[in-house]
Amino acid sequence: MPELKRCGRCLKDKLYMDYHDNEWWIPVHDDRKHFEFLLLETFQAGLSRYTILAKRENFRKAFDNFDPVKISQYTEAKQQELMQNAGIIRNRLKIASAITNAQIFLEIQKKHGSWDTFIWDYTDHQGINSAMQRSWSNSSDPHRQSLSTSPLSDQISKDLKKLGMKFVGSTVIYAHLQATGQINDHEDTCWRK
Repeated sequence: MPELKRCGRCLKDKLYMDYHDNEWWIPVHDDRKHFEFLLLETFQAGLSRYTILAKRENFRKAFDNFDPVKISQYTEAKQQELMQNAGIIRNRLKIASAITNAQIFLEIQKKHGSWDTFIWDYTDHQGINSAMQRSWSNSSDPHRQSLSTSPLSDQISKDLKKLGMKFVGSTVIYAHLQATGQINDHEDTCWRK
């Protein structure tokens, strides 16, 4: 059986390839999974995706299996416990933002029926092939030619910040849209495109 052609950025190791093949840009419609990706992307801010993937199971244990209801009720004592957990990214502001974002996530669910409805409304419930909107750079490295923001991620970021969410800049939201299948950023030669 011939080996699959994958995006160059995911060839680091099996962990990254599994994520690429089985999750990245596969449409998500489960609110718990949306929240998992949102939490992970906020912790990824300023770091590599691989760093977060390598710590993902630690995050799952530390953050109650990404349950937004439980996270929305975290106390100062729980925040201190998380700050002592070497298995996650120990950033006080990002930990606090997880709690705030969980609270707002639940408010959005209540208002819109689900986060899924809210977030997919931005794309009329259709995935976007980023190749249609990409302005290619002069780089000869095709996997360096991907976007990190878009007018769509700019707008969603602005809207979420107005609601009070933290660490939801346009780059974080763009990564979230990639992870949850709303933007297909696979390279044109990738089997997932």
